[in-house]
Amino acid sequence: MANLTNEMLDAVNAYMEVCKKDYFDWTSQCAFAKKGGNGKLSNINEEMIATYNDNITFKAGSKYIKIFTDRSVHGFIVNTDKDARFARGDILKAAGYNAPARNFARGNALDGVFNNMQWTGA
Repeated sequence: MANLTNEMLDAVNAYMEVCKKDYFDWTSQCAFAKKGGNGKLSNINEEMIATYNDNITFKAGSKYIKIFTDRSVHGFIVNTDKDARFARGDILKAAGYNAPARNFARGNALDGVFNNMQWTGA
């Protein structure tokens, strides 16, 4: 892992927990909204949640920490103090697999500001 402080590791883990909670909330709402739903998650819903939780991970680089969900990129977190536009910890949407969208930050993981984070992406 490239230059990942304990503070940043905690921030990344907090970010991933927000994503996991949003996925759980979304899955629960969909399951409970089904006609004739009994207010319980089905085995399939529970498996989907477990799969999502098991497959969200990250890879730290010198400039960014890339957050993955299964085989796609969820977003990026700035991992340097030398960025002219963004602060360390800023959350950026993915523009593609290898690059963040550098238009504006969606929050700051170090500050615990996640600005309406969703499981579908930053």
